[in-house]
Amino acid sequence: MARKTTKKTAKTKTRKRLRPGRWLLRAVCAVFLLMVFLVVLYSVVNPPTTIYMAQESRRLGGIEREWVPLENVAPVMARSVVAAEDANFCNHWGFDLVAIRTAIEEGSGRGASTISQQVVKNVYLWHGRNWSRKALEALMTPLVEALWSKRRIIEVYLNVVEFDEGVFGVDAAARHYFGVAPDALSDVQAARLAAILPLPKERSASNPSKSVRRRAAAVLDGAATIKADGRATCFES
Repeated sequence: MARKTTKKTAKTKTRKRLRPGRWLLRAVCAVFLLMVFLVVLYSVVNPPTTIYMAQESRRLGGIEREWVPLENVAPVMARSVVAAEDANFCNHWGFDLVAIRTAIEEGSGRGASTISQQVVKNVYLWHGRNWSRKALEALMTPLVEALWSKRRIIEVYLNVVEFDEGVFGVDAAARHYFGVAPDALSDVQAARLAAILPLPKERSASNPSKSVRRRAAAVLDGAATIKADGRATCFES
């Protein structure tokens, strides 16, 4: 009788030792399933807001933003942001390894973040350079690339990116800087909007500095180039 009790006690202790690992596995699975759910959800539902937008809205007392479908945006606008921020957008799966390698060699992180990574950061996460956010970004970016079309990624990006203090999305930006609807943006206007990224609070699209003008000219050429060589087909087809 005593032996049976001893065996039962040993089994109970073993089960108790296994429980923390089991709960950790369950927690990891739950987080992963939540991420998949949110990625699938926003593949068809437009994000109503983001963490950063909510923070800025509280700080400023409101923001300018109106969702606009990609078909109601001048096509040159999408080409311009791709030329400015992620020229190989159609050719990668979320991470531009060539840009990352170049950034490491130059000792700078500038230019290594793809549009897909920026969408994940802006829509699902928070701004900052801590490793926990970077880890989540690295996990969610391939999910977005796998479950969203490239066209959807560009559409969401254009609707959540910041173009000035409290000005989010291409609709608000077009009206704020040029007084036009996003489908009426000219090539030069689109290039200037793209040229103020990723530092919109320090640059102006309507009153551009010499450096912004130079960058806008380069963006204008780049937008024409990616249209001609086929690097825009993934979001224009």
